[in-house]
Amino acid sequence: VRGRYPILLPVFDITASAISFPFRYSDDEWTDLGALTVRQYPDGGRLQNWAQGFVAGYPTDTLSLLKDINAGVGGGITYQAREDEGTQSPDQTLSSGLGSCRDLATLLVEAVRSLGFGARVVSGYLHDPTRALLGSADAGSTHAWCEVYLPGAGWITFDPTNGSVGGANLIPVAVARDIRQAMPVVGSFIGAADAFLGMAVAVQVSG
Repeated sequence: VRGRYPILLPVFDITASAISFPFRYSDDEWTDLGALTVRQYPDGGRLQNWAQGFVAGYPTDTLSLLKDINAGVGGGITYQAREDEGTQSPDQTLSSGLGSCRDLATLLVEAVRSLGFGARVVSGYLHDPTRALLGSADAGSTHAWCEVYLPGAGWITFDPTNGSVGGANLIPVAVARDIRQAMPVVGSFIGAADAFLGMAVAVQVSG
């Protein structure tokens, strides 16, 4: 399963057989994608019904469908920065109408998986010197988004928080089946409660 480096104006060379949805991955692609096609948060069908609402017909344009779902997540869920641990289930995010970038990424991944796509969560940094994008605070803003695999094109980046396609302003650090596998800092501390002074992250983009 090959990937694609992010560019400003991406052109996706999707295999002819996958231009229209529904389509079938090849046997090798199914093998390589494996658990990336399997939902991690079963909910009794609510999410699949929500995702099906974006299917204009059979067949329908694959990339347009994915763009519509991506826009639907960002347009239907209000972004809310959340510093506490954990990720909401898609059902929680749909019910509350609120979510952090990792909640929105998880919702998008699970939605497209419910339609048969292979998808993964990406954790990294959002490069936004203007601080105009959602989730942007400074040069070290951590961010989460989604990648969907399409034959021929490889992994296509979707950022539901900002409704964007393509990863020109995204710096990936880790990819995972589930966002819980890509936590940037995991561990424990034993000592005085006031021993922690703070932590800062700065990301410099060059070239």
